[in-house]
Amino acid sequence: MLRIPIAFLLALVATFANASAPLPPGMVGNAWLLADLSSGQVLASDKADERFEPASLTKLMTAYVVFQALRDKQISLDQTVNVSARAWKEPGSRMFIQPGKPVTVDELIQGMVVQSGNDACVALAETVAGSEDVFVQMMNREAKRLGMTGTHYANATGLPDPQHYSTAHDVYRNAAALIHDFPAQYARYYSQKEFRYNNITQRNRNRLLWLDPHVDGVKTGHTEAAGYCLVASAKHDSRRLLSVLLGAHSEEARASESQKLLNWGFQFYDSVKLYDKGQTVKQIQVWKGASSTVNAGFDGTLMLSVPKGESDKISADLISQQPLMAPVAKGQRVGMLRVTLGGKPLGEYPLIALEPVAAAGVFGRAWDTLRLWIK
Repeated sequence: MLRIPIAFLLALVATFANASAPLPPGMVGNAWLLADLSSGQVLASDKADERFEPASLTKLMTAYVVFQALRDKQISLDQTVNVSARAWKEPGSRMFIQPGKPVTVDELIQGMVVQSGNDACVALAETVAGSEDVFVQMMNREAKRLGMTGTHYANATGLPDPQHYSTAHDVYRNAAALIHDFPAQYARYYSQKEFRYNNITQRNRNRLLWLDPHVDGVKTGHTEAAGYCLVASAKHDSRRLLSVLLGAHSEEARASESQKLLNWGFQFYDSVKLYDKGQTVKQIQVWKGASSTVNAGFDGTLMLSVPKGESDKISADLISQQPLMAPVAKGQRVGMLRVTLGGKPLGEYPLIALEPVAAAGVFGRAWDTLRLWIK
């Protein structure tokens, strides 16, 4: 095991008076979570893995599947959709589409995101999958792929159903994937404050879009059983935080509680870059290879979230997979970086080979075989 001095990498990080982050603010709601998307770390949470009704936060997954269909060119933004009677009659919040009045996919997405239209969700589901039932199967498949183990969808809208549930942690995973995988669509739709369709203008229910210039999304939800829910994301420079609040008691409360959670995260935590994508962390020994070592690093930038003033307490242990035998493929996992803060675990991050290493010739392999036997 090799200890890597990380302190020198953090020399440019500002030092703050706070020795550690204070406890998160007292939150009013059924469950909540705050995460730093720059590092992928959850900073604080409560009841984040308990199942609750997600209400219209469901539409984050509806949008995710629709954006996949756009990416794969199964549908297009300017495509005209004929509204079915089922979509038209869908109860709950609506964008007021009508049979016989064609609407584009782009308009339906705005109706789903900005106006939270259940009719828009059903129309999009039918356009992508032929029926809402098949579309819901796609939603559950994506939830499973994203590791949303506490989630099951029964519809594309978030209307109450005994088999329709999620968790704050899963909602975070969904929102984070949407922002990461579809940044252009996120930027285009989720900061939109209002949308007018069928001569009816409706405002985005996310009040933080008006109250905080750093907030640029993402989604509200409400039913009697679910209470008032909000997923909010705010960006300061290159750092983005994401909050999830389930079960607040009013529209005002879900906005104010989410705001104080975001403020706490920005005020008391920093994002620290440890390594750039493709930067060599360590040369690891390779046996029976054309080269005796391989450069190991990360396939993405490694960021950590730490309390302000605590960056000098970061340390890491590199654990390599030994003996590492050639051939080694580029991108192959060759070790792990175990990071701690003041002796407490922060995370484990896989190291990959940054270039391939071919197998040595017959003599080279035989020599290393003998060396391993002696060792």
